[in-house]
Amino acid sequence: MAKGALFHDAGALTVTVPMTFRKRGGRKLVIAPNGADAWALPRARIDNTMVKALARAHRWKKLLDFGRFQTVQDLAEAERINPSYIARVLRLTLLAPDIVEAILDGRQPAKMQLDDLFEPFPVEWERQRAEFL
Repeated sequence: MAKGALFHDAGALTVTVPMTFRKRGGRKLVIAPNGADAWALPRARIDNTMVKALARAHRWKKLLDFGRFQTVQDLAEAERINPSYIARVLRLTLLAPDIVEAILDGRQPAKMQLDDLFEPFPVEWERQRAEFL
């Protein structure tokens, strides 16, 4: 039986769920029908492109803050990157800390993509949470 079944007869309700039990380290482990551990937490989905963009944003902000470069244009010339791209990436430093943490931990919503973060977003953290999380 590949799927669970529901039987209803004479006032009794019977629910069957296909599963198997395996011993691991002397303990019994329930294995779900798809072969995954039944009680395992979902795996983190770390988006490396978002993580790299966040790292670049904070690195570039630090370079500007400490006076290594005076303007975004100077930074763009040194990095050989379009200044508009640097400006879009620098906006990521304005993200709420819990959103940044979710991205780094791989807990961001599946619908969240780097392109979404490059679009103008609210500066207020509460509005960011409403938009992204």
